[in-house]
Amino acid sequence: MKRVKRIVTALCILFPVFLLLVCSVILVGVTDDNDDGNPKHASGLGLSDKVREYAAFVGDTAAEYNIHEYEKYLLAIMMVETGGEGNDPMQSLGNSGLTEEEKTPSESIKAAVAYFAMLLQKADTLGCDLDAVIQAYNYGAGYIDYISVRGKAHTFQLSCDFASSKCGGRKVKYDNPVAIAQNGGWRYGYGNMFYVYLVKQYLESEPLPADTANAVLAEAYKYQGWKYVWGGSSPQTSFDCSGLTQWCFGQAGVSLPRTAQEQYEAVQHLELEEAQPGDLVFFTKTYKTDNYITHVGIYAGNGRMFHAGNPIGFADLNTNFWKEHFVCIGRVSTPSQ
Repeated sequence: MKRVKRIVTALCILFPVFLLLVCSVILVGVTDDNDDGNPKHASGLGLSDKVREYAAFVGDTAAEYNIHEYEKYLLAIMMVETGGEGNDPMQSLGNSGLTEEEKTPSESIKAAVAYFAMLLQKADTLGCDLDAVIQAYNYGAGYIDYISVRGKAHTFQLSCDFASSKCGGRKVKYDNPVAIAQNGGWRYGYGNMFYVYLVKQYLESEPLPADTANAVLAEAYKYQGWKYVWGGSSPQTSFDCSGLTQWCFGQAGVSLPRTAQEQYEAVQHLELEEAQPGDLVFFTKTYKTDNYITHVGIYAGNGRMFHAGNPIGFADLNTNFWKEHFVCIGRVSTPSQ
């Protein structure tokens, strides 16, 4: 009996200690997952089973409009809109006059594909890019008109400006991780200025072909030891960080926007562990600016990048400075992808 009492007493003493240790582990885990305040950049977030069920029908419908190559974008849009749930999985029947009971997934997909095809045609006519089409699915075709006289290429800033102009600058809370990382968690009260980001989370890109990646890096290595020049974008001027990446990819036949922020907006985001030579590497808060992305380099393999530092050359991504400012790897799509 005394032995039983001793065991009970010991358990009473040890259980609170055990509980405290368990709670501490849980708290540490939560803190570690979010200590940088940035979203986790998965290698193409997976489509839901519900969305995948519609893949064949989406592909067949897209083929009827001669846009079969855009099937993956349509599926990614469905994932953002509803995850494949409900009678209107593409959210394309809002102005159809149909009741919820009358709406069907097939009609939703048909309407969405027809609309996307129209947006593609409009963008082609006005010389605008694919990101403009994706954002216009959310904003409406007027967005393509808007950017057609503002450089013809979607940027996050243009998306913000358009939304702000439509709602008088009114802001609403928005706790999506993409928004929290970008601005602390808000969007303008018209459409969703992050729509391109959201859709691209569900797109998967293959690494650059080896010959393309090698061509990018070979071009970059020519400038090792050159000085950093703010605004530089060619061998005639030397380079800043995004000028170097734009030039080297351009010499390999791959087009990139000019600034680091714009390049970040144009690519798929991955974890460092998924990096392949020829991917981009993005950083934040390396200097004071309103932009989220402040520096970009080219992943060279073995935990190193090649970038326009001062001087231009290699950097070890495992050093404290780069680890503290790291955002993600950026995978560039070639024209064939």
